[in-house]
Amino acid sequence: MNDTAPATVQLLDPTSEAVSTDRALTARKPSLEGLTVGLLDINKPRGDVFLDRLEDQLGHRGAAVLRFAKPTFTKPAPADLRHEIATQCDAVIEALAD
Repeated sequence: MNDTAPATVQLLDPTSEAVSTDRALTARKPSLEGLTVGLLDINKPRGDVFLDRLEDQLGHRGAAVLRFAKPTFTKPAPADLRHEIATQCDAVIEALAD
């Protein structure tokens, strides 16, 4: 981790918010060792290829990996899927690809 990184980061939210919202960043874990990372495939072409590579890299860093998939990339993840991810994972990565 770079100690000279800026204290704030600007992220763009693609959900068409009419007014931007300030959100605090979650503190980083010191290590991935022993964490469970969820990988969410949104079902765009080749997203699974990206997630396969991430799963391999995360495993080398000591993280357990759980895979999840949205039914379609055109709609938000269903509430039950979001709940399942939130209750089973310490962190989540969402895959976009084309």
